[in-house]
Amino acid sequence: MKTEDPPRVGLLLRDWRQRRKFSQLDLALRAETSTRHLSCVETGRARPSREMVLRLAEHLDVPLRDRNSLLLAAGYAPAYQESPLGSDRMAMARQALRSMLAGHEPYPAAVVDRVWNIVDSNRSMSLLLDSVPPTLTAEGANVMRLILHPDGLPQHCLNFAEVRAHALGRLLHQANGTGRPELRALYDEVSAYPPPPDTGAPAGPVDATGMVVPLRLRTPFGDMALFSMIATFGAPADVTLSELAVETFFPMDEETARLLRLHAAAADPQGPQGP
Repeated sequence: MKTEDPPRVGLLLRDWRQRRKFSQLDLALRAETSTRHLSCVETGRARPSREMVLRLAEHLDVPLRDRNSLLLAAGYAPAYQESPLGSDRMAMARQALRSMLAGHEPYPAAVVDRVWNIVDSNRSMSLLLDSVPPTLTAEGANVMRLILHPDGLPQHCLNFAEVRAHALGRLLHQANGTGRPELRALYDEVSAYPPPPDTGAPAGPVDATGMVVPLRLRTPFGDMALFSMIATFGAPADVTLSELAVETFFPMDEETARLLRLHAAAADPQGPQGP
């Protein structure tokens, strides 16, 4: 008699639990179920209800795209829509994103997707995009490639070793936390880029006295120091929205703020000068 393999949903849930470093007891307590039932789900001896799949996914902080995959693996329809950003349904979200980008002038800002591709940006982002070869932006710029490709920002970065260590650490953490093969492939690609010559010694331990890891750049307007913040949609119920983030850059000092205003004025002499 042929023995069936355990349903894939159980294997997927176990993988997410192990990725989050939860024991079965940890997850069972959080999801208000029994360890026996959770064990039966993971081994395929029990089929979880749709509500249980969603509850476990919530406590495991599973991305919406992967929650849909869990539901499909359990034999249920997906719970979350994936709407194109240009669709009518996303009109208000697009307006919110454009408002954030425009309101951040004269400082750079960009909207990125789940693999760090830039899907929209403000005018001041040209400070970073125009300083790299067209080959890195022709098919759509990727933040990690811009930061780490030898022909990209490393040629203008004054603290490249520090920036590289931080960017790779962030990307590896994201790849491990989500299990997405496209993020792992991106990490494997950019971590293999050879550092440009004369980019300084390898980065040492993080300076605990510093506020953030800065991005120090040499630009036609002068040397600048920037730090960034990441903003996401609160409580998204659409896969596309859940995977978008706005990265906003801020000046580390008054001199950088002044130079950013000069850059914005040169790019758009009639535009507002911002903060």
